Amino acid sequence: MAIVGCGGMAGAHRRGLQKLWEAGLRGIMVTAVCDTVGERTEKMASELAAFQGSEPAKYQRIEDMLKSERSLDAVDIVTDHKSHHTLTAQSFAAGKHVTIEKPLAITIKAGLLMIEAANKAGKLLHVAENYRRSPEQRAVNWAVRKGRIGTPRMIYWVDISERRWHWGWRDHREIAGGGWSLDGGVHFADLFRYHVGEVKTLFAVSKTYDRIRYRDRENLRDPVEATIEDTTLAVLDFDNGVTGQWTSTNSAPGHKATIRALYGSEGAIVWGEGLVLRDRKMPMEDLIKEHRASLKKDELERLFPAGVEDTIATELHEFYSAVVNGTPMEVDGLQGLKDEAISIAIYESAALGKPVEIARVESGEISTYQDDLNRDLGL
Repeated sequence: MAIVGCGGMAGAHRRGLQKLWEAGLRGIMVTAVCDTVGERTEKMASELAAFQGSEPAKYQRIEDMLKSERSLDAVDIVTDHKSHHTLTAQSFAAGKHVTIEKPLAITIKAGLLMIEAANKAGKLLHVAENYRRSPEQRAVNWAVRKGRIGTPRMIYWVDISERRWHWGWRDHREIAGGGWSLDGGVHFADLFRYHVGEVKTLFAVSKTYDRIRYRDRENLRDPVEATIEDTTLAVLDFDNGVTGQWTSTNSAPGHKATIRALYGSEGAIVWGEGLVLRDRKMPMEDLIKEHRASLKKDELERLFPAGVEDTIATELHEFYSAVVNGTPMEVDGLQGLKDEAISIAIYESAALGKPVEIARVESGEISTYQDDLNRDLGL
């Protein structure tokens, strides 16, 4: 496999691979790394060599890498959102399988092109969606399916905080596609679908209260104008009748608040706490133990291969198993698109000033917010 993009998140992928190697799961050998910044490839290659025993070849252009590294089976793309669809298309054209960091693409149209390219090439498109793979999320999902909170009714997902420092390209819509409601929010959208079900409609408002961010995060100096939103509030209506309230802001000074809870007819699951029923509570660590004890050997191995719990390690192992053994993937290109459609629906609803149907966002029929991004990319 090759790693394309050797910045911050790629370090997490490297650490995930190292955990697999330490557990004896050595099916993935990184033979090439690629980044436009040569110092990053040098550092990544050295860190990979430290545990896998050989140093991968280093490139600054994916074209050169794909031309030279004929024996590659797969490419792990860990770059900014804007480049996802072009790098994926090049990899598929070279006959490689692809795993890509979330979100799938900068726009829905770009994501649809990626899925089409994968189908045309007959190769796998795997989306690196790791949150659902933690012991906590696996236990939550099991508890919901077992009816431990009764019939699900409402989900509240609220993150209120302030961030004044500049987060590189992530603070620029033309590269990221949107702010945290897309970049991190796609993780949450995946959890909504995983634990609750499909979202039918969504209504949202979006605001930018603080346009200025600071490169010097300690002293709040060297200002930069951000082009993303910093606040979104959304109401979700699920196919199964569950309602959701999703709020995200990083422009709320003074008081930080987080609420993440799924309520049912008999009680609730509260993230960070556990199972909360009318007459008793079960701490999350106990729920995790109970879930693990319920698993058969093969299911335990599927979820936590060789006992590995690192979520990026297990998602990479799933990709390996899919490529080599043809085993199913939890989050392929289509699932990644469905996750992204919920996040993109926030922006589309806010742009239109009315509720939107997720299916129409997912198909690309609704694209008012995305039109200029697609146009600038020639899509």
